[in-house]
Amino acid sequence: MTLWTSSQIAEATGGQVTAEFSVSGLSIDTRTLQKGDLFVAINDVRDGHDFIAAAMNAGAAGVLCQKAPEDVPAVVVPDSANALEALGVYAAKTRKALRIGVTGSVGKTSVKDALAVMLTAFGPTHKSIKSFNNHLGVPITLSTLPKDTDYAVLEMGMNHAGEMSALSKLAKPQIALINNVVGAHLAHFDNVEGIADAKAEIIYGMTAGDTIILNGDNEYTQRIRAKAEAAQLNILTFGHSDTDDVCIVSADSHAAGGTARLRIGTEQIDVTLMVPGEHWFMNSAACLAIGLAADLDLHKCATALRKIVPAPGRGDAHELTIDSKSITLIDESYNANPTSMRAAFSAAALRPGRKLALLGDMFELGADELELHRALAEPLIEAGFERVFVAGECMRMLMGAMPQAMRGGWSSKPQTLLTKLKGELLDGDILLIKGSNASGVGRVAEQLKGEGSHAL
Repeated sequence: MTLWTSSQIAEATGGQVTAEFSVSGLSIDTRTLQKGDLFVAINDVRDGHDFIAAAMNAGAAGVLCQKAPEDVPAVVVPDSANALEALGVYAAKTRKALRIGVTGSVGKTSVKDALAVMLTAFGPTHKSIKSFNNHLGVPITLSTLPKDTDYAVLEMGMNHAGEMSALSKLAKPQIALINNVVGAHLAHFDNVEGIADAKAEIIYGMTAGDTIILNGDNEYTQRIRAKAEAAQLNILTFGHSDTDDVCIVSADSHAAGGTARLRIGTEQIDVTLMVPGEHWFMNSAACLAIGLAADLDLHKCATALRKIVPAPGRGDAHELTIDSKSITLIDESYNANPTSMRAAFSAAALRPGRKLALLGDMFELGADELELHRALAEPLIEAGFERVFVAGECMRMLMGAMPQAMRGGWSSKPQTLLTKLKGELLDGDILLIKGSNASGVGRVAEQLKGEGSHAL
């Protein structure tokens, strides 16, 4: 199916066509490029123009670039990155899909994926791949939006003031969700109020009458609500209060998932989830709020959410045989902050068996980073973890705060703990691996899974 023709690309970007072509996809990376894609030669960490030949050899149908080699079908523009944004803006204007922006300090990708599962029950749905949520990821998601899609779910992230505003003005979401505001990325802000204001910038690309969905349990929601009211947006909330538009009346968690009863207006709707952790009840309530905003059948929404599965590195569980010991690995290695750490501990606590953890540093936490690492000791104890291995300079604080019996070991690099960790495993153990992506704990998770696993 044709996504773009060269003439459409030129119209969207103001570029010049060297030879006519059509594409079925888009990529800025020759390593993941598919046959028929448009290769966008971005001058970023490396100059994409150096990879045009490799892109054509990999099957690219054409190139969007600032300078085109001879005999390469291309649309030539003054600036490739600006042209990619222009292509995304053009798609947002000309495609029929309802655009839904998803942001928040914790759980953006999980909610985005859950929402896509729910909306697929109603029509063709397009979503951000992986965590494509920045100045390149959002334009890529928009630019790959098929013409026949009914719903576009756009993950939108930031770690500096001003970034969300720029993304929102590109995507112009008709429905926006701010899932929560907590102390992530504090290295770039004076306080959490600054993070709330930066998340609220999603309002700047919206139009009066659009709908924003806020977490009624979050202490910064009133701050954001005032901005949304000033922008004349419709406001819906989800949470545990009777005043929330989507209210969690009751919930029951177990190792394989759980059931939540929601009150939406005069309706009572039960949601059954196949993913563990109480944070998933809030995620499902957020999805139902979006269903309410989009005027969808809410019972059908709830049924669809049963199909949610954890994304890789975000709580996916694997049964492994390590040195003849049968264990369950919970892979939470994609990212971490204090809130998501606590949620992961609570979810692991629902599983029967002795609990161990390998935890890596949490990054971008600012001046209080050492105290925030130390404060993980209490929730680990409450969740019943018996042995905890920690890696990274900040995790030294956690090591010292835990009771002696819990201290499995510390190292500056997680890989050096692997032998000691494996030596302590027993049949039936639950092993949680979690840390910021750059901490390196993900490589340990992959190494363990490489010994033979299947997802639960």
